[in-house]
Amino acid sequence: MVSLASIRTVLSASILVLMFGAGSANAGSACGGASWYALHSKTASGERMNPSALTAAHRTLPFGSKVKVTNQRNGKSIVVRINDRGPFIKGRVIDLSKGAANRLGFVGAGHTNICMARV
Repeated sequence: MVSLASIRTVLSASILVLMFGAGSANAGSACGGASWYALHSKTASGERMNPSALTAAHRTLPFGSKVKVTNQRNGKSIVVRINDRGPFIKGRVIDLSKGAANRLGFVGAGHTNICMARV
């Protein structure tokens, strides 16, 4: 006979897999909004922000992760390194350094739509 505790354990594990995935190949992939920032203070990783470097802030990816970011409006792509936390604005999936935004061609607009994938 199956106990109630074992049924709860299986159900709980199943729910967690559905909510967070099982290490899928798409971890670190997303499309959404991006903006840029240019601070002269330290990032969440402890390094000093360099506005001209190809770096970015992401909510959960580990510091040092490399991410390919493609501007959906013009097709330009770059690879950035995650060294900060953010963005903290609904609908945005990444905050880029001013240098990264310049290479992607959206400094003047301030924000754009991107797709990103961990590399």
